[in-house]
Amino acid sequence: MDKEQFAKNLERPKGKIDVVLDTDAYNEIDDQFAISYMLTYPEKLNVKGICAAPFLNEKSTSPEDGMEKSFDEIIKLLKLARKEEMSGIVYKGSTKYLDDEATPVDSPAARFMASLADEYSPEKPLYIAAIGAITNVASAFLMNPKMAENCVVVWLGGNAESSPWAASEFNMMQDIAAARVVFGSGVPLVMLPCMGVVDHFATGRWELEHFLAGRGPLCDYLAQNTINEAERISAWKAWTRVIWDVTAIAWLIDENCLYMLDEKRPRFMPTYEKKYEYDREREDFVYVYHVYRDALFTDLFGRLTYYESL
Repeated sequence: MDKEQFAKNLERPKGKIDVVLDTDAYNEIDDQFAISYMLTYPEKLNVKGICAAPFLNEKSTSPEDGMEKSFDEIIKLLKLARKEEMSGIVYKGSTKYLDDEATPVDSPAARFMASLADEYSPEKPLYIAAIGAITNVASAFLMNPKMAENCVVVWLGGNAESSPWAASEFNMMQDIAAARVVFGSGVPLVMLPCMGVVDHFATGRWELEHFLAGRGPLCDYLAQNTINEAERISAWKAWTRVIWDVTAIAWLIDENCLYMLDEKRPRFMPTYEKKYEYDREREDFVYVYHVYRDALFTDLFGRLTYYESL
């Protein structure tokens, strides 16, 4: 890919695009919003597949268990959204994290993305939105290095450059090797940092109940699932919950910069010491540095409630 095309592929996409979503949907409560938001934009996003990503925390007993639970959660969301027919394009992902930076973890999700990418080109790229550990995507890149030419990756991972815990964010630190594969691949890359940038995209009980509750099965689930999780952790306290995974989808549809601001920066590399290593010789990438919180929530809530009314 020449420099002119590379720079073009770092711009907000115009018109309708093909997209694959890679998600650890059961990990928290925000992936469900991201999936649902994506489904409300058929005029912009042609969803080619949804891949279940691994995760390991108190909600899972292993990365494989996290992936399986995420797969089930995706299917559940599609049913609530009256999109059961899309179950056939949901793929199970990695059962473990990368052992090293050269060996992919074989999975239906990785094979699907590696094969699908051959149908695209630098002039017509496939967009991959990743909102979990990036193991599936990295494995696909190792299986098919041409993906770096034929894809654009939009990843919610890592923290802001200014953070003292820059690479200690959950999605990134689960599989540093995978992050290094993707960052080092040369693919046009968009990064949405968590703490310090998109953590600004948070909501609370009042907004959830006011805008979503009673609007339909999908909206009820999104609202109550968030409230239940927040109350489990923060009962009798003031709370808001980040819904930051939505921002990866928002970047794809935000042609006119209504919902966030970004800029091109020299690409860094996450290290195993959970820091960022700078090398000004690397390709530029897009770094989102601000989210217009109210504007994006207005669109999110409006889209979800309108979708339920159809």
